[in-house]
Amino acid sequence: MRDVTYPPIIVTAKIAFKALGQNIQMSGTEHVPREGGVLLAYNHVGYVDFIYGGLAANPSGRLVRFMAKRELFDHRYVGPLMRSLHHIEVDRGDGVASFHRAVDFLKNGEAVGIFPEATISRSMELKEFKNGAVRIAAAAGVPVVPVIMWGTQRMMTKGHPRDFSRGKTISLSVGEPLHPTGEDPTAETAALRARMSQMLDEAVRAYPTDEQPPGSWWVPASMGGSAPTPEEAAQLDSAELRERLRKRNQQRKKQQDGK
Repeated sequence: MRDVTYPPIIVTAKIAFKALGQNIQMSGTEHVPREGGVLLAYNHVGYVDFIYGGLAANPSGRLVRFMAKRELFDHRYVGPLMRSLHHIEVDRGDGVASFHRAVDFLKNGEAVGIFPEATISRSMELKEFKNGAVRIAAAAGVPVVPVIMWGTQRMMTKGHPRDFSRGKTISLSVGEPLHPTGEDPTAETAALRARMSQMLDEAVRAYPTDEQPPGSWWVPASMGGSAPTPEEAAQLDSAELRERLRKRNQQRKKQQDGK
């Protein structure tokens, strides 16, 4: 697969990280194989997770093809960029095509990135996982490597203003690979989530205390932060969905009235 855009994008991103004075901490990157198909499963806490997630595979010389929602590919400017990076379009209403495309990529030796939660977690804890990750890995016969990112939510996430001030720590923890067989996707998904939940707990506790004082809004309530509880987050997500549907129906009505 020819990559013209990806290498300069990585260079530009690293220059930006340096300009922002960020402390990028990575551990376990040796778990990403240097060749062959591999599915990287990430937690999802912020809008910039795509930018930082690829760093987990960078020491192994891999470029990660992320599975991303169709809306990004439909965007006038972002869409062409996503396609040039060979990311994988996901239609939430019909995921069959993206499933098979991801499997094809993996069978061809690519590194594919997936967010099993599908959407950003407002609680900063792991949401329920879709079973697509283990099903895709099993179908392609490749390992799933869990990755936990922490600190990205401080820059840009749901319900909070953007903050690109200098000096933030961004951590990426890469875990040992799992090898789904597809025999019991529900159980294998639960095992992946349990592994990543443990890794998340470790990442939060290892984060610099001077950057993460008690009560921080980006820390789970169960760990001393003031982020919404999973139940409160679910209510906020439902309210957001209702508002999105209301605006969509309103726009549709305007279009119909204008005919």
